Amino acid sequence: MTQHLTAPAHTLDSTRPGWWRDAVIYQVYPRSFADGNGDGMGDLEGVRSRLPYLKDLGVDAVWLSPFYASPQADAGYDVADYRAIDPMFGSLLDADGLIRDAHALGLRIIVDLVPNHSSDQHEWFKRALREGPGSPLRARYHFRPGKGENGELPPNDWESIFGGPAWTRTEDGEWYLHLFAPEQPDFNWEHPAVADEFRSILRFWLDMGVDGFRVDVAHGLVKADGLPDLGSHDQLKLLGNDVMPFFDQDGVHAIYRSWRKILDEYPGERIAVAEAWTPTVERTANYVRPDELHQAFNFQYLGTPWDADELRAVIDLSLAAMRPVGAPATWVLSNHDVTRHTTRFANPAGLGTQIRTAGDRELGLRRARAATLLMLALPGSAYIYQGEELGLPDVTDLPDEVRQDPSFFRAAGQDGFRDGCRVPIPWTVEGSSYGFGSGGSWLPQPDGWAALSVEAQTGDPDSTLELYRSALAVRRARPELGAGDAVEWLDAPDGVLVLRRGGFVCVANTTSEPVTLPAYGQLLLASSTVKVTGEAAEVPADTTAWWAV
Repeated sequence: MTQHLTAPAHTLDSTRPGWWRDAVIYQVYPRSFADGNGDGMGDLEGVRSRLPYLKDLGVDAVWLSPFYASPQADAGYDVADYRAIDPMFGSLLDADGLIRDAHALGLRIIVDLVPNHSSDQHEWFKRALREGPGSPLRARYHFRPGKGENGELPPNDWESIFGGPAWTRTEDGEWYLHLFAPEQPDFNWEHPAVADEFRSILRFWLDMGVDGFRVDVAHGLVKADGLPDLGSHDQLKLLGNDVMPFFDQDGVHAIYRSWRKILDEYPGERIAVAEAWTPTVERTANYVRPDELHQAFNFQYLGTPWDADELRAVIDLSLAAMRPVGAPATWVLSNHDVTRHTTRFANPAGLGTQIRTAGDRELGLRRARAATLLMLALPGSAYIYQGEELGLPDVTDLPDEVRQDPSFFRAAGQDGFRDGCRVPIPWTVEGSSYGFGSGGSWLPQPDGWAALSVEAQTGDPDSTLELYRSALAVRRARPELGAGDAVEWLDAPDGVLVLRRGGFVCVANTTSEPVTLPAYGQLLLASSTVKVTGEAAEVPADTTAWWAV
């Protein structure tokens, strides 16, 4: 049953304009963050209890992955009721308390919004199935007759991102579209009732006091007219379409312009962030034009190897693409859908998002620490995924019988190993789940994670946690860092990046050998030990250092 609560008092400093331009935003995956009731599953009570930790870490805002009422066919990205909390996570009262407590600590709250599809248990979809062909409710989704003599073939050749056909046939013979799991039917955004409903959902959560939304599959809401066959990619290019007919259609931008008007009605600069997978950063920039969304994830940066030339190229490209629309670049290294960067970078070649083997974990951690300092030195906003501040690796050896990623159980599509980055994080040295909760954890944690726990790393000046705390404190204290749209590149040897921002210099050595460079000034922070001798500094392999000039 849906409840509506009064808006909480907003105690944040709303006098600082453009807070989101340089914000460091921490992603919480609720089921894996902290378990408040001991059932083995993380929940809102657990998140609420750990808010002081996030305040002390030094982040500005917290993004919560979905906690809505859901059958959990895709870990909550199949929403049955957008105005209710799933009982596994708590209640609307818990959400209200979490928002109030976060604001009292000076933290903003961003919630996930899933507008591309609903759950097949959403009341609209259940009624559409019950009422059969011709039902007005079917027009709110993509129901179509099949091809073939008896309609036995799907309406087109689209495939699900999770593998297999993007269509499922109902008992009455019609087919419905789902770009993800069959339990996630796609909304038809050409229908005015869909647009009206989501404007209402936005207002519901804004009235609850949330500070913004992360928009799931922001690139997918509008499909090409007529739902044409995919055909070959070459054929699509001949038609002048370098994007898929179900992704990144120009029609999505009218939706976001209407949303921006709603966001701007509310005090405190409420924001929306696009999860938009696009073929180029220039097309990503379309989502953050002045009258649309505020930020868009920079997936091109996330997928870049640990290589100086490639990093410089994507940094320059990203800043150049955002500059004409006046939007900040965003930087991210990990999230709940990709292999953690500590594991990706454990490959000697420093390759990107699909490296999943354990590899050289010491190498991976060293590069991950260096990559983090480089990311936090760049102009714009940065995202941190829970547990990366502990240097957690992906869990690469989960038994098949415990996996829950829906794409793992399908023949093709995504690699199906997202569970590895979703294992609950360790808080304490002792306990059955290292302080995650009193009732174990929904995915097994590896032996040895005690040494990676918050408790073990707190106060250790060499720990990854203390590196993150120090980096965020420096970033907050130095006016050159954060917002901006450009960097000055200084001369550097091959494999090394040296960038200046005002009185701040960042040096990133991506090579496997130490390099000797000028000591640019006062050494503020480094991801591993830098030796300074007079006016020279030896920067070790796979190391980033920060200097005050």
